[in-house]
Amino acid sequence: MGPTPAPRPVVPERPQAPQPASWPEGSTGCAAQLHQLLTINDRQWHALKGQPQRRAAEQLAAALVLLLDPANPPQAPVASQQRLASIALVENGLAWLRGDLRDSGCPQHGLAAPGAIAPD
Repeated sequence: MGPTPAPRPVVPERPQAPQPASWPEGSTGCAAQLHQLLTINDRQWHALKGQPQRRAAEQLAAALVLLLDPANPPQAPVASQQRLASIALVENGLAWLRGDLRDSGCPQHGLAAPGAIAPD
């Protein structure tokens, strides 16, 4: 039997730092800039419409913009309209990534392909 170890001092639990009441400064603007960069505009539509990763990135960036909306604080206990819309955009982006969605084609050029989504 060896010597008994010295008792450990009791360390009081450190209080957790207060959670910020808003998103980090500049995050909303950065998200909006990213969304603007990734948005497929009318001139790019025909060239990029068939790229599922581009379509997904556009949807995910839009979801981030809604999530970081000042009307949707990070500590909000209930689902806001922004949070619900953000969830829908994330699910849509995932569907593009999984290949569950395809472009419906240009309405001016005839019928949509089978299994394609309808334009908004």
